[in-house]
Amino acid sequence: MLLTYRGRSEKELQERLEKKGFAQRHISGTLKRLKEAGYLDDLALALDLKHQAFDNKLLGHTGAKKFLLERGIPNEIVNATLEYDEEAEIQKIQKLMDKKLKSMGDYSTGKKAKRLRDFLVRKGYTFRTIRTAMQNAFQIEEEEE
Repeated sequence: MLLTYRGRSEKELQERLEKKGFAQRHISGTLKRLKEAGYLDDLALALDLKHQAFDNKLLGHTGAKKFLLERGIPNEIVNATLEYDEEAEIQKIQKLMDKKLKSMGDYSTGKKAKRLRDFLVRKGYTFRTIRTAMQNAFQIEEEEE
């Protein structure tokens, strides 16, 4: 029943079973059988969560890493799954900025920049990629005016 709602990592499932009061020896045996049957696969789950983090949530590399770690994916699997691509990050930032700028009112350029920067940091983008994308965006905006 715990695996039918959504995919769970081995760590998540172990914690849930412990919370429900199962003995550790039963939990270990169950986890082993689930792995052998292919129902419990942290690598496959990490790949699914990676796509969810990047494509649906538009998280940055740091945000995606945090998202996977919070779901109980081991650090070595997270590092193997996530590769850093600065160009892709900048494109996602520009997409997010376009979307966010449409909803912003008539704020000054400085206030817009601060709000965008704070928003992007919360999404898990690095300061360097944010700065590069914002320089490009505000340079284009100034040229259009």
